Amino acid sequence: MATESDFDLILAALERRKVRYLVVGGVAVVLHGCPRFTADLDLVVALDSPNVVAAMEALASLGYRPRAPVSGLDFADAEKRREWVQDKDLVVFGLWSPDHPATEVDIFVEEPFPFDEARARCVRAALGSIEVPIASVADLIALKRKAGRPKDEEDIRRLEEIVGLGSDHG
Repeated sequence: MATESDFDLILAALERRKVRYLVVGGVAVVLHGCPRFTADLDLVVALDSPNVVAAMEALASLGYRPRAPVSGLDFADAEKRREWVQDKDLVVFGLWSPDHPATEVDIFVEEPFPFDEARARCVRAALGSIEVPIASVADLIALKRKAGRPKDEEDIRRLEEIVGLGSDHG
């Protein structure tokens, strides 16, 4: 029997607690069919307090804790998140686990797109016995355009090839 990856365990824990989330970042790129290495799991979660608490509990069940010296449940406080964005330019809330040291989890501090609309457009990918919500290619490209790092530019090029938009117009 195949060993479950950290990604499988994390996503299964979120699904068990019925967390409303979307997989974005490198894992989403891979699940859309563009093989590449990634060591972290980037998530957008619906930022209503009960959903955030469920997400933090799911991650804590696997030993995940914030990188910053704060409580995971502080992330459920909208005012604290606003302060982190304003005072520290925080974009993602990083979590790590001594039980899963090779896989960090980054959760967007602000929803980078209207969550419910993006969730309605998401693609569901089978991962073992569960199906996980992956941001649509269009939403993923828009998110990566905002980030604008070299690896994001490469991901955009590869994602556009998948949907037939290739950047070569001549």
